[in-house]
Amino acid sequence: MTAEQLDETQRPFDQMEDGDVVDRSKPSVRPKDAATLILVRRDGPKPRILVGKRSNRHDFMPDKYVFPGGRVDPTDARAPAASELHETVESDLTIRSRRKPRAFGLTAVRETFEETGLIIGQPRNIDSSGPQNWQPFLEQRALPCLTHLQFIGRAVTPPYRPKRFDARFFMAEAEQALIDERPAAVSPELVDLRWIDFDEAEDMGLPGVTLHMVREARHRIEQPETEIRPAYLRYVSKGQLITRL
Repeated sequence: MTAEQLDETQRPFDQMEDGDVVDRSKPSVRPKDAATLILVRRDGPKPRILVGKRSNRHDFMPDKYVFPGGRVDPTDARAPAASELHETVESDLTIRSRRKPRAFGLTAVRETFEETGLIIGQPRNIDSSGPQNWQPFLEQRALPCLTHLQFIGRAVTPPYRPKRFDARFFMAEAEQALIDERPAAVSPELVDLRWIDFDEAEDMGLPGVTLHMVREARHRIEQPETEIRPAYLRYVSKGQLITRL
């Protein structure tokens, strides 16, 4: 696939459209690994995806609608699971990465639970042990399931931002992946949760990367027979580069 170049204005010191103030005279910070999940529901006339509004207390994209997700914790790779990533997904996650692939899937599941209360997993009738940050999830008598996660894209925050992430985006069918039909619940992280269709997403003023991944998800849903490699969004000297892994 031909790469797409989007030039970015190069100024030593400026304010970006999302509110970040960047100082290009200083070294750029190294991005932190992160994972995000796009949940898709098909119980209505149109497929819908779950987004939430970030609290205005956040210093990274406050008041923006995004998908549940967050930074990978070093202990996430050690959490127990009822099922593992599909072999193809696991292989794709190893491209240009030294971290264990399951860490990204488990982070997406954990962050979704912490930010929405939704459980991607299976019931477990006995207590399970795991890392400390997984105790609230495991106390639900559930184990995370990774088998339904599709890896659809990766995006790196532009250089010189005060916070940078190297995020892996997953997609999952809610009816298959969720443990039950409980409604999504707001949290200190996401204060407004909405199931929206793809046309609505186009009109919400979503951050650029979020909107791009919305379109990646839509493409896969509308063309299920087409093999689509995960998108890869990153920045080079001339601006944003969009390719396929």
